[in-house]
Amino acid sequence: MSFRVIQWATGGVGRAAIEAIRSHPELELVGCWVHSTEKVGRDAGEIAGGEPIGIQATNDAQALLDLEADCVFYSPIVADRDEVIRILESGKNVVTPLGWFFPGDRDVRDIERACQAGNVSLHGTGIHPGGITERFPLMISALSRAVTHVRAEEFSDIRTYGAPFVVGEIMRFGKTPEEAAQSPMLNVLGGGFFESIDMVAESLGFDLDAERQTHHEVAVATRPIDSPIGPIEPGCVAAQRFTWEATVRGETVISVRTNWFMGEEHLDPPWTFGPEGERFEIEVTGDPSAKVVFHGWHPESIAAGLERNPGIVATAVHGVSAIPTVCRADSGIRTYLELPLVSGRAAPHLGRSEGA
Repeated sequence: MSFRVIQWATGGVGRAAIEAIRSHPELELVGCWVHSTEKVGRDAGEIAGGEPIGIQATNDAQALLDLEADCVFYSPIVADRDEVIRILESGKNVVTPLGWFFPGDRDVRDIERACQAGNVSLHGTGIHPGGITERFPLMISALSRAVTHVRAEEFSDIRTYGAPFVVGEIMRFGKTPEEAAQSPMLNVLGGGFFESIDMVAESLGFDLDAERQTHHEVAVATRPIDSPIGPIEPGCVAAQRFTWEATVRGETVISVRTNWFMGEEHLDPPWTFGPEGERFEIEVTGDPSAKVVFHGWHPESIAAGLERNPGIVATAVHGVSAIPTVCRADSGIRTYLELPLVSGRAAPHLGRSEGA
């Protein structure tokens, strides 16, 4: 059985999702929503960097809501809650990297009502937040007793992130430290990361303090640094660390951090990625402790990353891989804790259908 899928937005994650949907043996791409009027009417396959596939992109949301489809992979820059509700009420499941990872005690009654009205489910998933901050730490924690701390951390060269407006105007790289301090990133990403923290705490049984901790640190350029958003002048922000933490009676028990640098040269303080380079890390402190390092989700060069960033692709594929499971799930918000194992699929030329 094939599930009919609409791709909603075609930024880096959306373009990678189109590839992943088209290569998945259980999925069929049937529609594509775009924000930019320049993309309206273009073939979705070409937008994704491939050959034409006969599906024209549109910015007519209602036309797509009226379309017969099983699921929407929802990946604009920022989630529009009312839009998600409309999609769910139209009878389409939603998989998204933009939130709803673990609602906990947050008010999601409107989302749940929409799920029930459409008899569909909503699943939030990604990499960071997502697998690195929830699924994989929980899996690794099963090997330890008496867990005292869980850490999930990203180390990335932000020069390979092909979204100059986000990097310059939202993350505020290239701005003064005072301007960067007003960045919305702690709150924008904090929503997802604190949901991840709550999922881990709920599963492990931590009795979290009500107040959560956030930290924002910057390093400035000591010499001009070339970057995809233009030269970063001395004294302007060229590296940032964002940290989200939860405590039990003041002791930190879960921490999530991003380390985003414009390279490793000419920084004050002189931050580096260390000998292990760009990576994602998960560390569980307990008896015994464990540390797992993920490589392969960072591009080989800045140019390669701007063309096709493996971390962005992994974010998209992690969600697309979940679509069949989400379509089969009971209605409502469904987290990792409520879904069976989600796996990838064999390359088409190695799949069972090839030998049938």
